[in-house]
Amino acid sequence: MSGKAVLLDTNIVVAHFRKPGTHDEALNQHQLHLPFVVAAELYAGALRSQKPDHNREMVDTFLKSVSVLVCDLDTAKHYADIWNEPATKGSPIPQNDIWIAALARQHELPLVSNDSHFENIANLDLITW
Repeated sequence: MSGKAVLLDTNIVVAHFRKPGTHDEALNQHQLHLPFVVAAELYAGALRSQKPDHNREMVDTFLKSVSVLVCDLDTAKHYADIWNEPATKGSPIPQNDIWIAALARQHELPLVSNDSHFENIANLDLITW
């Protein structure tokens, strides 16, 4: 791992799993961090898939290559701030995505995602791949 540190959203990792090589170059150029909730979403998706054992093993392997960030009281404050922001009130953001954004802001990491609702969150450095 070298280069800029980034926080990955679920959709980026899933795209990487579904089409191996899709983001390899970008993934190899960054220090990869993953919110705990993304790890949970990946495991849940693996269990719902047609090949749960294979997909869970793929998630396990991927998680060994990233740093998983967990929540603390500071994260909770960022969550509350984002949940209460005027820009997010008119267009609700899923709770898991608020946790993801809170971790990104707390750790001052750019978030790599293709979900447009993150654009409504102030002070969030958003990167699309």
